Amino acid sequence: MKIKPFLFAGLLLLAVALVIGGIKFLQIRRMIEAGAQFVPPPETVSVFVAERQSWESILTATGSLRAVQGVTVAAELPGKVARIAFEAGTAARAGDLLLEQDTSSEKALLPGAQARADLAKSNLARSERLLAERVISPAEHDAVVAESRQALAEVEAIRSTIDKKTIRAPFAGRLGIRLVNLGQILREGEAIVSLQSLDPIHVDFLLPQQFAGLIRPGLPVRVRGDDPAGGAEQEGRVTALNPEVDAATRNLRVQATLENREERLRPGMFVQVRVILPEQEPVLAIPATAVLYAPYGNSVFVVEEKRDASGAPVGRILRQQVVRLGEQRGDFVAVSEGLEEGATLVSTGVFKLRNGQEVVVDNRLAPEFRLQPNPGNE
Repeated sequence: MKIKPFLFAGLLLLAVALVIGGIKFLQIRRMIEAGAQFVPPPETVSVFVAERQSWESILTATGSLRAVQGVTVAAELPGKVARIAFEAGTAARAGDLLLEQDTSSEKALLPGAQARADLAKSNLARSERLLAERVISPAEHDAVVAESRQALAEVEAIRSTIDKKTIRAPFAGRLGIRLVNLGQILREGEAIVSLQSLDPIHVDFLLPQQFAGLIRPGLPVRVRGDDPAGGAEQEGRVTALNPEVDAATRNLRVQATLENREERLRPGMFVQVRVILPEQEPVLAIPATAVLYAPYGNSVFVVEEKRDASGAPVGRILRQQVVRLGEQRGDFVAVSEGLEEGATLVSTGVFKLRNGQEVVVDNRLAPEFRLQPNPGNE
């Protein structure tokens, strides 16, 4: 009799558990059926039509900048610095005074030498009259001529020493950091300051020997340095080629000249050089952002019409297409295989798409793709 209440309670709990379990089973089954019938909304995408473009044929290289004229101004003669007439980092014109060495000794000797030269000149004039009157012999006249020339040479030697100790800019350019101080005793050949002509400027670069037949003076070049501010490319022209190819590297040395009015390019800088050839290269171009890059192969998503059983269009779906890529320029990349001209493909956000997905096209927020983007100026 005592077991019956426990048995009844157990049966009641079992019945409640079965009822609850049945309800949950029905709910889960309905959720599964609803999930199987659920169709996700179409993804909104921007598209681009693959098109044929004519790209410039370009030879790329790395180069080094070099001044058209550049020199380290140095002392030609030993002496003490008496005057410094320039400011470091300023522009200098040809013939501007840079530095004066002590020339007090030479200036003290100059009047005496000049007096001897004047006396020798007077003696020469007198000797010429006496020779014409046959008062003196030709040998005596020759001695007077020699004395006159020697006196003039002595004067010129003193003046030349003074000129050499008065150091001037040999050409127009930009001065560097001053390397001497007032009162310093300079040795022969000791550096004073660097002087570089910056506009125009040369860029020297190497090209493999197989391009020797393509390169010639006058071809345009574009040069870009490592400018953190995103400076624009500088344009110039090929001006010279070495007549020989380097036997060790089989490279041809080429020189181009370009304007540098803002002096942003400096001698010794490393730059990227692009030589523009006259031939145009036809390519099938698409935005680089349209490519889904993967180790097993790159692909794009082509937008196609979705049709019902009767063939009527009912929307648009994606088809993933494997492609082989070529050169990339700016915002575009060339497609060598796997895509036909005129194909419509998704241009951005391809990482979140899948094959067979329905899409809606909206190009209102599509970016503008350029062959020569310049983000630094935007």
